Amino acid sequence: MPLPTRLPLRRSALGRTLSGLALTLALVGPASAQGVLRIGMTASDIPLTTGQADNGGEGMRFTGYTVYDALINWDLSRADKASDLTPGLATSWTIDPADKTRWTFKLRPGVTFHDGSAFDANAVVWNLDKLLKSDSPQFDPRQSAQGRTRIPAVATYKAVDPLTVEIVTKNPDATFPYQLAWILMSSPTNWEKQGKSWDAVAKAPSGTGPWKVTGFVPRERLELVPNKEYWDKGRVPKLDKMVLVPLPEANARVAALRSGQVDWIEAPAPDAVPSLKAAGFALVTNLYPHNWTWHLSRAEGSPWNDIRVRKAANLAVDREGLKEFLGGLATPAQGFLTPGHPWFGKPSFKVSYDPEAAKKLLKEAGYGPNKPLTTKVLISASGSGQMQPLPMNEFIQQNLAEVGIKVDYEVVEWNTLINIWRAGSKSDSARGGTAMNYSYLIQDPFTAFIRHAQCNLAPPNGTNWGFYCDPAMDKLFDEVRTTFEPKDQVAVLQKIHEKFVDDALFLMVTHDVNPRAMSKKVQGFVQAQSWFQDFSPITMAK
Repeated sequence: MPLPTRLPLRRSALGRTLSGLALTLALVGPASAQGVLRIGMTASDIPLTTGQADNGGEGMRFTGYTVYDALINWDLSRADKASDLTPGLATSWTIDPADKTRWTFKLRPGVTFHDGSAFDANAVVWNLDKLLKSDSPQFDPRQSAQGRTRIPAVATYKAVDPLTVEIVTKNPDATFPYQLAWILMSSPTNWEKQGKSWDAVAKAPSGTGPWKVTGFVPRERLELVPNKEYWDKGRVPKLDKMVLVPLPEANARVAALRSGQVDWIEAPAPDAVPSLKAAGFALVTNLYPHNWTWHLSRAEGSPWNDIRVRKAANLAVDREGLKEFLGGLATPAQGFLTPGHPWFGKPSFKVSYDPEAAKKLLKEAGYGPNKPLTTKVLISASGSGQMQPLPMNEFIQQNLAEVGIKVDYEVVEWNTLINIWRAGSKSDSARGGTAMNYSYLIQDPFTAFIRHAQCNLAPPNGTNWGFYCDPAMDKLFDEVRTTFEPKDQVAVLQKIHEKFVDDALFLMVTHDVNPRAMSKKVQGFVQAQSWFQDFSPITMAK
């Protein structure tokens, strides 16, 4: 099968991109002189800076966990093991043994926001209100859209004393600490100072995190400097400044790195990797909890309601060929989770490349050469975790066409796709699409499974985009929530993953290896097995 060609950026467009970038970075100055690290992101704009970042995992990576902290953070210090939860603004959290819906969080004393105001229990309540309480003065629809669906377990919350917060969940939920790791704390005092305007806060944000924002130009750059007063002294950044630049087109990112306009790029174009290595640039990769899928609609009339069609599509994709096309920068999917994951279990359906079996299943479902299955799929041109979505989807389009599935694509900007994902497949915004190409963070039970497939988390209550609903799956979700012993919880999670695979709930394609290309001047970076990274240890060699 001939491999698809890369969809090129027009030379004139690339030239305009780089000339605009040169002007932008001329205002920043050379990296080597001031210890400045300049990063080319895949996002087309600066992610939301007010607390709950948009632009998916990339937004949380660059404008979330840099500027802000959660009550519970991620440990991003190791490259040799999966990232896990660690105390953040809460030093400890406990559950009432007599009432497993009641959680108590002890807060870290002496923490201040970037504006100098104190972090305390009232600030936690204020931040939860900004996401969950639509009649609160500080309620922010944009942040609520990013954060509300991350914490569906929350029922009530209150400040017990200045350093103690109590949160009650709707039901016992052993996954709750993972949910709270998404919720970042912004300064109530700064919101007041900025005229109670979140638009004004976006230009002058204030969190408790290791980086402070000093310059913000939409679609051009975000400048950050170390928070010298950061509460975790071991994570005070060593750089003088970090500059984030939106560069959504892969070839533009590569050209900017080659020309010295940035020092680091996310997701380099695979066909450029050999020449980048030959030119002395470093390529950094690592395993991380990621999958690259098509999320299938289960709304009435969707062809994906037939399990034979879902399995046929999964058997039609040449994942090894796609890995070769990506220059080896991928791990072919064997299920929804990464191969070897402790929750993988033993699915009976083998995700593999078997086009003849796919054709047979489609024939059983009533399709054939004279009656191909025709459908529309929503995709993005770039985005956090999306790898190289245009050529990858062209590859899959050719695979599916060979077995009798004709796919038409509608390409939208990444943040638009995220908004469609939140709205659900039944929304008019889905434009008649029966699937969307979406890369997922799969690092805990809620993000890996529950949010995609629980009946009552269909939009607007959550992000079960496809409106999938199976009481047997919900029963497994209830079981994992009420299983607080880790070993027993793993056994339940294995059953859940087996059902995800055996029912072919998604088109399971590949897992990214999180590639980054960077100048050899970038020193001290430890690539965590996570969507998020710690930029604090980095220095720039002279």
